[in-house]
Amino acid sequence: MISPKKALSSPETTTALAEQMIVSRSFWADARIRFFRNRMAVVSIFMLFCLVLFAIFGHALATWSYEEIDWSLLGKIKTEGGPSLSNGHYFGVDELGRDLYARVVQGSRTSLLVGFIAAILAVGLGATFGAIAGYYGGRIDQIIMGAYNITLSIPYIIFFVVWQAFFGRDLIQMILVMVIINWTAGLLIVRGQVKMLKNREFVDAARMLGMSDFKIITRHILPNMLWVIIIYMSITIPETIMYESLVSFLGVGIQEPNTSWGALISQGAGTMTFGTLWQLAFPAIFFVIAQVSLYYIGDGLRDALDPKER
Repeated sequence: MISPKKALSSPETTTALAEQMIVSRSFWADARIRFFRNRMAVVSIFMLFCLVLFAIFGHALATWSYEEIDWSLLGKIKTEGGPSLSNGHYFGVDELGRDLYARVVQGSRTSLLVGFIAAILAVGLGATFGAIAGYYGGRIDQIIMGAYNITLSIPYIIFFVVWQAFFGRDLIQMILVMVIINWTAGLLIVRGQVKMLKNREFVDAARMLGMSDFKIITRHILPNMLWVIIIYMSITIPETIMYESLVSFLGVGIQEPNTSWGALISQGAGTMTFGTLWQLAFPAIFFVIAQVSLYYIGDGLRDALDPKER
């Protein structure tokens, strides 16, 4: 007769218990474990967290403001305007004698604010309209899909120029225009998922209980697609930062004296022939770190949340 202790320690019992623990684990618990196994995603979260801290608290370490001009360096920026701890210009100065460190902090704050807020709002709108189109179908679906196709056909650079000609070039307007050109993010995939879910048993049960369509969509359908929304949000945030940086690089983004990574990179690229490479290097480094970190975080979320990868 086998003792209970030996029975519990046998390979068969251990394997069975392990399988039972894996099966009983919730979807989100399993996704969290899978995500933190991705070392690049974990490192990228740390890097992004440091960038956010830099954008929020970086001004506390700045000796100069992002608008202040160091008149003593004008005319000799190439020789004396480089990075220096002695004069408080940690990243050097730009072509107008303004502290580049303070301007990179300001640019990081602007780019991250636009990227995160605009992406979250855009994906939220896209998911909502996709859920409405997939749930109701018919004429409503045709109208939403018509708006979707029209939005994709509009060149966003021209839209930027026209919008800002009428409404200005401040941060709020930048976020609004980013939401407008990106509101289609995730719409198609959410629409397709809702079409599959709206005839499931739990949705029929909710209808039999007299729940309204709004409650069915918000309480029963959208929560079952939260993983899709999170994945698309992780894709849209770096894309939004890229769009903002591109339009700022082209000179139709954030208006001076405010700045962003794209505007700083544009200014640095315009002066690199004079040998002031620090004006391009520092904003470009921060931009690249943000894009690479967000890419690996999004890649880790896709691997962790996509049921096909389980």
